[in-house]
Amino acid sequence: MSIFSMPLSIRWSDIDANRHLRHSVYYDFAAAARMQLLSERGLTTEKFEAFAIGPILFREEAIFRREIRLEDKVTITVELYKSASDFSRWSLRHTFLKEDGTLATTLTIDGSWIDLNLRKLAQPNEYIKSIFAEFPRSADFQWIELSKKS
Repeated sequence: MSIFSMPLSIRWSDIDANRHLRHSVYYDFAAAARMQLLSERGLTTEKFEAFAIGPILFREEAIFRREIRLEDKVTITVELYKSASDFSRWSLRHTFLKEDGTLATTLTIDGSWIDLNLRKLAQPNEYIKSIFAEFPRSADFQWIELSKKS
């Protein structure tokens, strides 16, 4: 469960009129980082296609602490923050850190799985579960209990 981090390359087109990173770029970087993490752990787009399953997001939230400017050196980390024991529901935390360790932004997502053929929520198979079981976890990681519908 080693920490996953990825350096970011800020482009001129990522900067807004206030000379800092556009808010929507944070979400794009977070998506790229988590897909890189999944791919490196063996959950590639080819696997998603073969299993006819994919990740789906219910919520994305960013908390902005410090500006990121064009010249800043930034790294993003991705950690499993919360999860159901069967990995059917989960939350990931993305942390944007400046070169000096300053926390710039925390972006959290809540997700699940969708059956790509039925277009309905799906249970992860054993392959996906084994990958999520080995995901890097935050220091404040917590297991969540899912409520059953009546």
